[in-house]
Amino acid sequence: MQVILMEKVVNLGGLGDVVKVKDGFARNFLIPQGKAKRATQSNLKEFENRRSDLEKKANEHLTSAQDRAAKLEGMKIDIAQKAGVDGRLFGSVTNADIAAELGKQGLTVKKAEVRMPQGPLKHIGEFPIVVALHSDVLANIIVHVVPEA
Repeated sequence: MQVILMEKVVNLGGLGDVVKVKDGFARNFLIPQGKAKRATQSNLKEFENRRSDLEKKANEHLTSAQDRAAKLEGMKIDIAQKAGVDGRLFGSVTNADIAAELGKQGLTVKKAEVRMPQGPLKHIGEFPIVVALHSDVLANIIVHVVPEA
């Protein structure tokens, strides 16, 4: 299916690109999320009329993400969890736990923005975590998992 991208999508294209994607990806993800529209003549004309507004909105989104990243960069947060004597946690620290802890400190971060490629943290220690605030903006934080007293 041919779609017009309404915003930049990682590994797919930028604003205004007409790309061919699988039908299910378009119907189930891109179109419902507002990231794309079908590439029909009427939608192409409508997009060209709204292009400047969409670019302005995309630039505002990028600027706000850069401001948030400046506040987050290099931040160190402590998360207390129950742990055994060998340092293994009874449970794990997930992206939702990290987002909640950042929220307590006054920074709004969605759990989907917290990238954990190795999965949840299951040991005591310090771990570097990447927060993807925008497709072009990444912030590095350090999560210090400590045993609960």
